[in-house]
Parts: sequence; C-alpha cells; structure tokens
Amino acid sequence: VSAALSEGQDDYAVSLFRQSVKAGADQTEMFYWTQVEKNSAVAPRLVNELATYYKHKRNYDKAYLFYREFLQYHSDDVPALVSCADILVGSIPLEDKEKDAVKTYEKVLILDANNLQANIFLGNYFYLQAEREKKKLEDDYKKITSPTRMQYARYRNGLSDVYSNGYAKAKDYLQRVLQLFPSTEAGNTLEKIKKLEVEIK
Repeated sequence: VSAALSEGQDDYAVSLFRQSVKAGADQTEMFYWTQVEKNSAVAPRLVNELATYYKHKRNYDKAYLFYREFLQYHSDDVPALVSCADILVGSIPLEDKEKDAVKTYEKVLILDANNLQANIFLGNYFYLQAEREKKKLEDDYKKITSPTRMQYARYRNGLSDVYSNGYAKAKDYLQRVLQLFPSTEAGNTLEKIKKLEVEIK
C-alpha cells in the first residue's frame, strides 16, 4: 500500500488496502492512523474500507468510529450518514443514542427527502413517543376522581400538544413512506393516527 501510494496509484492502493483489512484489520487500522496523509484524496476512500469492513463484521463501535471519520471528509454523504444512524439505532441501550440517531436521520432527509429508511425510522419514532406521552396524560387524568373543568381543559390541551408535536410529525413521515413503498405497517399506523386526530380535535 505504501509503495502504491508513493507512486500515486490510488486505485491500486485502495484495492491492496481492502485486502490487507481482511488479512489483519488491527494492523491496517494502525497503518491508516500513522502512515496515511489525512489531507490526501485517497484518505476518505481508505477509511471507508475500514468502516465497511467493521460494519460487515458487526463490530459496530469500530464501524461507527470510522464512519464518523469518513464524514469528516464528506459530511453530506447520505449512505455514510444512514450507516451511522443504523449503528446508533442498533446500540444497546438505545436511550443514550436515540437523540443522535434522530438528528442523523433528520440530516439525511434534508439531503435526500425520499430516503425510505430515515422516513420509516422517524415516523415510527415520533409515533411511539406520542403514544407514550398520551398514555401518561390519560393515566394521570384517570387518577383525578372528580376533575374540575380547568383540569379537563388542561388534559385536552395536553392531548392537543401531543398530537401536534408527535402524531402530526409521524403522519408526515409515514405518508412519505407510503409514497415510496406500499408498507402495510405504515398504512395501519396512519389509520390509527387518523382516528386519534378525530378524537383529539
């Protein structure tokens, strides 16, 4: 790889680098960090090889590290952003990584509004968040034995907020999913949202 790089044979260097990752990932990784000129045109291609290899091997911590490194070079690369978000969603516990995954998928949709994966994730995410908040509101309201009109009004306002901050967002993403792909699951969730819209409004 060193010889190919010094002779400016970037494609050949990338091909050799890919082979060396498979032969010994740790050494190849060390080579990337210590020997590769980070400002060179070939650096992002090499780091992408490492990211792809580790993702394939399901070493998600390493894959995430190298996708983040790749995004330093190409911050608007949709496949790399999607891979990062995927890895975050697959992380345990998800709670710690959830907000980062949401932000990453939202960035994906700014660059590619029709990205199916991002629309599915965000649609389901906002729907489940809204379901959780609605249940809490209902449980709290049921605890009041004889609610005043003020308490009832507060409860209705709470439901209205949950609709506009959760269900309505979910609806937008899931409608986009249906335009891109005939998903029964997205269709069913949209039906539930429509019924809730009638109840809440």
